[in-house]
Amino acid sequence: MFRRFIAPTLEVSAHCDLPCGVYDPAQARIEAESIKAVCQKAADSDDPDFRTRALIIKEQRSELVKHHLWVLWTDYFKPPHFEKFPELHTLVNEATKLAGASGTKGSLDVDVADQLLGKIDEIARIFAETKKA
Repeated sequence: MFRRFIAPTLEVSAHCDLPCGVYDPAQARIEAESIKAVCQKAADSDDPDFRTRALIIKEQRSELVKHHLWVLWTDYFKPPHFEKFPELHTLVNEATKLAGASGTKGSLDVDVADQLLGKIDEIARIFAETKKA
């Protein structure tokens, strides 16, 4: 009798954690745009307190970019996507590195933020192609 209460009564499957529609690289892009704006504002300021706050915010946003990209990579993209788009692993790796300590997390360089946005755009292009299928 106890087994009947804990046994599944209906088996379901989904491409990802929930039926699709909850993942989007736009989340990473919004954070990356914030990073670029923070870099620009910090460069324009000579107030050390403002710059310190800017650095903290930039590092937090960089972590969020990595998080959103990793969620896409681990929860949304599946083997058929990687087969169709073999560059996807490299793109996600390069993008997360651009958001890491050797990228936007460790730099105030607007060009690095632009590079990150470019990688996210490439991932978004692939993402959009996977949604067409």
